[in-house]
Amino acid sequence: MKLYYSPTSPYVRKVIVLAIETGLDAKIERLVSPTTPIDQNPEVAKANPVAKVPTLVTDDGLHLFDSRVICEYLDALHDKPKFFPASGAERWGALRQQALGDGLLDAALLARYEGFLRPEDKRWSNWSDGQMKKVHGALAEVDAIANGQGDSWGDRVDIGTVTLACALGYMDFRYAGIGWRQQYAKAASFADRMFARPSFKATIPPA
Repeated sequence: MKLYYSPTSPYVRKVIVLAIETGLDAKIERLVSPTTPIDQNPEVAKANPVAKVPTLVTDDGLHLFDSRVICEYLDALHDKPKFFPASGAERWGALRQQALGDGLLDAALLARYEGFLRPEDKRWSNWSDGQMKKVHGALAEVDAIANGQGDSWGDRVDIGTVTLACALGYMDFRYAGIGWRQQYAKAASFADRMFARPSFKATIPPA
């Protein structure tokens, strides 16, 4: 299999963490393919009509994109405990937490693009403020879960907890200066527990 990826993408990190945890990493050839919303990578565009990473090309030529789809595909290829629970409350809890982590990332990335990629004279502060409200709303929810309210995770390592940890890793990477760790200490403690795993240590984004 071939994975088009960027080492700084938190969505890519989710895929690679799952691959390492399930023993599939050795079967995946990683192809560094930097791409942005305004500068598409031509190789990624050939493999994925929306020209985003991660994009996975399977051994039988299937092109898969979006981290959620790729992760579920990979989860079907191994015999270890599944990252996507099969049914019931456990499944919906994991999928809800995946959506929470992806929603946090979506908002954080949009705010990042507004403040970093968009020309300064065209930036819209109301847009950035709105995205950061979503970020803080998601962080507050993660903090509440880590404090034992709502969906509990205990020691689970599944698609929900991995996605949330990748989202919090992105907050460390791009937003350490806003003091999120101090404001959401329970979420930060959960993140550090996940970051101690070899799969997370192996996927720390470059400085």
